[in-house]
Amino acid sequence: MFVKRLILLFSLVSFGISQVFADEGMWLPFLLGKNYDQMKKLGLKITPEQIYSVNQSCIKDAIVNFGNFCTGEIISQDGLILTNHHCGFDAVQSHSSVEHDYITNGFWAGNHSEELPNPGLTATFLLRMEDVTERYKSKTTEEEQDALLNELKKEYGGEGTNYKVEVEDFYAGNQKIIFVYQVFSDVRLVGTPPSAVGKFGGDTDNWMWPRQTGDFSLFRVYMSKDGKPSEYAADNIPYHPRYHLTVSTAGVKKNDFSMVLGYPGSTERYMSSYGIEMTYQQSNPAKIKLREKKLAIIKEDMDADPKVRIQYASKYAQVSNYYKYFIGQNQGLKRLGVIDEKRNEEIAFNNWVQQDNTRNNLYGGVINSYKNIYSDYEKVNLPYVYLEESAFATEILLFAYKTNKLYNLLFAKESTTEAATTLQKYATDYFKDYNKTTDQKVFAALLSMYYSDIDPALHPTIFKLVEKKYHKDFSKYAAMVFAKSAFANKEVFDAFMKNPTAAFLEKDPGFVCMISIISDFRTNVAPALVNVMDRLDKNNSLYLRGILDMRKNDVTYPDANFTMRVTYGTVQDYYPRDAVYYNYYTTLDGIIEKEDSTNEEFIVPPKLKELYKSKTYGSYANEDGKLPVCFITTNDITGGNSGSPVLNGNGELIGVAFDGNWEAMSGDIIYEPALQRCICVDIRYVLFMIEYYAGAKHLIEEMTITK
Repeated sequence: MFVKRLILLFSLVSFGISQVFADEGMWLPFLLGKNYDQMKKLGLKITPEQIYSVNQSCIKDAIVNFGNFCTGEIISQDGLILTNHHCGFDAVQSHSSVEHDYITNGFWAGNHSEELPNPGLTATFLLRMEDVTERYKSKTTEEEQDALLNELKKEYGGEGTNYKVEVEDFYAGNQKIIFVYQVFSDVRLVGTPPSAVGKFGGDTDNWMWPRQTGDFSLFRVYMSKDGKPSEYAADNIPYHPRYHLTVSTAGVKKNDFSMVLGYPGSTERYMSSYGIEMTYQQSNPAKIKLREKKLAIIKEDMDADPKVRIQYASKYAQVSNYYKYFIGQNQGLKRLGVIDEKRNEEIAFNNWVQQDNTRNNLYGGVINSYKNIYSDYEKVNLPYVYLEESAFATEILLFAYKTNKLYNLLFAKESTTEAATTLQKYATDYFKDYNKTTDQKVFAALLSMYYSDIDPALHPTIFKLVEKKYHKDFSKYAAMVFAKSAFANKEVFDAFMKNPTAAFLEKDPGFVCMISIISDFRTNVAPALVNVMDRLDKNNSLYLRGILDMRKNDVTYPDANFTMRVTYGTVQDYYPRDAVYYNYYTTLDGIIEKEDSTNEEFIVPPKLKELYKSKTYGSYANEDGKLPVCFITTNDITGGNSGSPVLNGNGELIGVAFDGNWEAMSGDIIYEPALQRCICVDIRYVLFMIEYYAGAKHLIEEMTITK
């Protein structure tokens, strides 16, 4: 990628700027003392040290960065991880075949020896975090900062340790915090319900409430016999954590305290009104258009062939999830008047600035600079979106791009052993779940849209070949590429890898297409894009400095950047629109009501219907005898929080966060307290599915459960 979007702050109180509500905020756990009184008022009964501590075991020791894309939690002394079904879906898909369709039927290991390894999947534990801003203040050059980072890594990680040390920016670089992690690489699949449970409602119910989705999966962390992180080995043993969560089956009621710990990915709560306008008018519509086309092609092929359905199940889900998100975000931005609200905040900021000459000299031009920056940004933004969502949304070109390192080494006549090994490993996974016909259709369709929608002056030169030789027919061009390219033909690729040469790649039509798109983008678009992003970086940093100055006596929270955060709120219902009311929980009754045997999204497994009919719920039913499935809270979450534990006032596990709600899809940009809800699967439904549906009572027995 050529750029990295800055992570910014939204939490403005003074001078007419939006008020921070009790439930808003993704707080750093080592600074919770500032929020503790408010948390106690809402119902928290434990101390900050029981949530985060370096010197004693605490809840943070049970929270897992799951695979660097989700969150999980340790729920047993033997390293059992609970996360979302959709977080574990790629692992489930990788083990599935037409003969062993774990996607459709689910999977449950009867013992440790049956648990399935997942190469590349990691479980990362946070050991500590500290503010190191002061140490960076005198380090103004990139070289000085790199030297300090190496110094900090030695200081906090130690030579020869297995710790991972990272320094992250907050408030657009105005604060720096160091994080020390331990990464475990042997993570095995323990159990997952069938997709009819774990994805019940499918795309129709995605981002929606009411919801009746059993969105959970179970994994286990393993370690070496001497207690250290280790790659998969048959004699590894289950990880024994410093802390594991206690599970509560007491249930939830309206106004109950709720707390979520996890790894929210990215929010832009302080994006300027100009940035939001570009997102609304340009970025999101383009992403929606391209993903809609890709999804339609993949879905048609999945429906026609069971093998393709399994191969592309995870790929389809990943594309579909944010396709719907972009639609909902745009609707929310318009419905809630977010752009106008941001403009009012910017006016309020300028009013504060102008009250003091010193402030005016520092921050007086910030807002107007945003206007100028985004005027230039809009000229190069669309080609950047199309690079990501069109060209590199095709499997063949992404594979070709990953071969670029090998090509450079071959061209320079340097050692290729390591690069070739890495590429061969990637190729094995790639071809296992690759359907040439599907990718060829996607390639032709998306590149045709790239050609039609982007200014010809910014086209890659390969499009001239399509114009002249193929008369602008991208289907004919695609047929040639896919017939000849090694990246679409396993036999050709395997033969190439036996004796790889730069000359071979220079003639491969898939590689040639990729090189043209990348090199011409770097020439025609990247310089202007880098320039505008550099200007935006500097302006964001200055703006956030002003915000922190303006709010120096207030408690603020930084935007999400996939570091551990705590959010707190309550279990609540809501009114999504005029004359409509949504209760705060759903039950198994809702699943039966939604059943539709003609729609794959709403099929109910026969065994679940039998359990419903006999009311075999054990101790997991509500007081009224109904089985709870999901509930909602006011916790402030975003992508990356998927799989996060939802805890009660005692710090006990009551649910697993898995989604946000449609009415607040603009939540990554602005928190809407009356509407924003965190959708959670009730832990009682999870336990019911494990014990009564899967018959895996041995997993229940290794948990610590309180009633």
